[in-house]
Amino acid sequence: MEFLCYHRDRPGSLPLRDELLEEHWSYMDRYAKEMIARGPTLVGGVPTGSLHIVDLPDTAAARAFAFDEPGYQAGVYRDVLLRRWRNVLGRTMWDFPGGETSGKRYLVLGLGSGQAADLPLPPDRDELIAYGPLLSDDGATWLGTAALVRAPDPETARSVLTSDRYDGIEVHNWQFGGRS
Repeated sequence: MEFLCYHRDRPGSLPLRDELLEEHWSYMDRYAKEMIARGPTLVGGVPTGSLHIVDLPDTAAARAFAFDEPGYQAGVYRDVLLRRWRNVLGRTMWDFPGGETSGKRYLVLGLGSGQAADLPLPPDRDELIAYGPLLSDDGATWLGTAALVRAPDPETARSVLTSDRYDGIEVHNWQFGGRS
């Protein structure tokens, strides 16, 4: 089962985040084989969150992954978005043909309810790094869509989703993460 886990930083927690960086990476290294995508969200080069998309056995394993993370345990994050996810592209971020460094990258989160939207791949799929629906714990109910996309600007990244089908769409600067 695939899960999207987005830890959002608590304001003022950057010094603690920096102090725990090696512990965070060591923790994530334990999940290297299960990782589909990972990396920080940023504003002006300053981390604002930490995204991980992982393939884990079940919801209990996903909750343990999210809430045992050292930064979460120490209070770096203000909240966690944890949802089942389906890897529509069927690949990891490391398989993205655009590489790790070319162009600007964004995390686009569309949260919604009711009839599912944007289940088929968007037409400009060459710019998608990861893409798929956000689902309820049992996988039966659509709750939104998440995409990692290379785009020239946030507005273009946002356009990967049909805006009137969501209660809200968030766009975050994002970069490939992990050890250099």
